[in-house]
Amino acid sequence: MIVVTGGAGFIGSNLVRGLNRRGYTNILVVDDLTEGDKFRNLVGCEIADYQHKDDFRLRVKQGDFGVVEAVLHQGACSDTTERNGHYMLDNNYQVTLELFELCQARRIPFIYASSAAVYGAGPVYVEDPANERPLNVYGYSKYLFDQVLRRRMRELAAPVVGLRYFNVYGPQEQHKGRMASVAFHNYNEFMQGGHVRLFGGWDGYGDGGQMRDFIHVDDVVNVNLHFIDHAEVSGIFNCGTGRAQPFNDVASSVVNSIRRARGEAELSLDELVAQGLLRYIPFPDDLKGRYQSHTQADLTQLRAAGYEQPFRDVQAGVAQYVQQLLAQQ
Repeated sequence: MIVVTGGAGFIGSNLVRGLNRRGYTNILVVDDLTEGDKFRNLVGCEIADYQHKDDFRLRVKQGDFGVVEAVLHQGACSDTTERNGHYMLDNNYQVTLELFELCQARRIPFIYASSAAVYGAGPVYVEDPANERPLNVYGYSKYLFDQVLRRRMRELAAPVVGLRYFNVYGPQEQHKGRMASVAFHNYNEFMQGGHVRLFGGWDGYGDGGQMRDFIHVDDVVNVNLHFIDHAEVSGIFNCGTGRAQPFNDVASSVVNSIRRARGEAELSLDELVAQGLLRYIPFPDDLKGRYQSHTQADLTQLRAAGYEQPFRDVQAGVAQYVQQLLAQQ
C-alpha cells in the first residue's frame, strides 16, 4: 500500500491520479473532509481506503501502520498568511517528524512536501541553508523539518526526499480559496467580470511584472513518481521549472486561451491593457516585506538526481489548464 496524506487536496489528489494511471490502486488517502466539498477531487480515483488525518496520526503514534510501500506526505496547512505558529508547527512540522520517525523505523521510503517559501525573498534558490530565510511561519515550518533531514542524512535507514514546490497550478485546486493559484483566480475573475486584475508595480518590478516559477501540477506529479522509482536517492530538491515568468504572462495566457476557445483573436499585453481586459491595482501594504517578488528554482540538484523530463512553460501549462476548466463548465 502507498499512503498519500493530503490525498483529497490539490497535489495529493493529482498524485492519486498519477498512481492510478500506472495501474496502482492500493492507496490509503489521509485527509480532513470536515469541509466536505474536497471529496470531488477523489471522484473517479481508485483507492483502497480513506482515513481522517487525526485517526491516522494516532495510528502513527501507536506504530499501527501495517505493510506500506511508500508514504507521499502532502498534508499540511498551506496558508502562507496563517500566523498561528503553534498550529502551523504542530500541523506542518510535528506531524512530518512523527511520520518520518515511523518510516525510518519501518524502513519505508518517505517523500514529503517542502516549499520554496523557505527561501523567503531570495534571490538565490539553491538548496543550501545560506539561501534560506523564510518570511512567514508557514515557510519556517517547512524549513524546520528540512533541517531535521539534513542532520539525519548520513544515518538514514530508508530514503527520504523533500520537494520544495514552487508556484503550483492546475486541476483540483478549486477548494483552496484565496490560496489557489493565480491562474485559477485569473480564470474565474475573467469569466465573471470580463477582466483580470494584477498587482501594480512594487519592489523594483513594473505593473504585473513580479516573477515567479510557475509549475503545472502534472509536472509535480512526475517528479514525485520519479523518486518512487529511484528509492536509492535521498535529499532536498527544488520542484519548479527553472524558469521565472511574470504574472503578466499568466494573465495573458488565461485571457487568450479563453479568447481562442470563443473564436476570438489573441491580443498582446499592451492590447489587453488598452482594452481594459487586464487591469492593475495598487500593491497591498500588508504584503510589503512579506512577498516573494521573484522566484526561480535552481534545478542543478534535481537534474543530478536523474530527473530529465522537460517542464511546461506558463503558456503551454496555463492553456492546458484553461481548456480543462472550460470543459468542466
